Amino acid sequence: MTKKRISIFPLPGAILFPGMQLPLHIFEPRYRALVGNALARDRLIGMVQPKERSNDPALFAIGCLGRIEDVEAMEDGRYNIVLDGLQRFTILEELPVETEFRQVEAELWEEDEMSDALSIAERAALEMESRKFADSQGYAVDWNSVSQLDDYSLVNAIAQIAPFDAAAKQALLESRGLSQRSELIIQLMEFFGRHDGDDNRVTLQ
Repeated sequence: MTKKRISIFPLPGAILFPGMQLPLHIFEPRYRALVGNALARDRLIGMVQPKERSNDPALFAIGCLGRIEDVEAMEDGRYNIVLDGLQRFTILEELPVETEFRQVEAELWEEDEMSDALSIAERAALEMESRKFADSQGYAVDWNSVSQLDDYSLVNAIAQIAPFDAAAKQALLESRGLSQRSELIIQLMEFFGRHDGDDNRVTLQ
């Protein structure tokens, strides 16, 4: 594995997977500085979830490195950007810095899941549970387009956009291998599809 210094954007509930894209609206001064710095250097930003909501929160150890693919710079200093997910990383230590944004020393994962494939039964189970979950939540989905996705794109797209809580999102990010992540997605859809007596969705937190 390769070690790398990464400028990070802690954002609760936002998960980026390798091979996926994440649109972001950047308005806070420290993160405008982060984007400006990244654009001037290597266009790389590390997305990681905070463990709590505070000004300087503790961080989950695993995040995903993204490259700024598209950028719209506004006159007032805000940005609209799209990140392309590259590879996951494990934070080794947070670095003492003078920048407004936080930086870490991280170990990059070797991403080799693009060649993974689900079995026919695994793919069928994932699509069936996704249809049930989407119907229960009232989502309109183009299932013909979904059926055309390869296993890698399907699993990671669901993991990234499904309306699970932060703990569930983090568990998906940390899971290794498409089969394991697909099975976890199914378990989470079954879990989050349930409601309590007040008709409120349960959460893992």
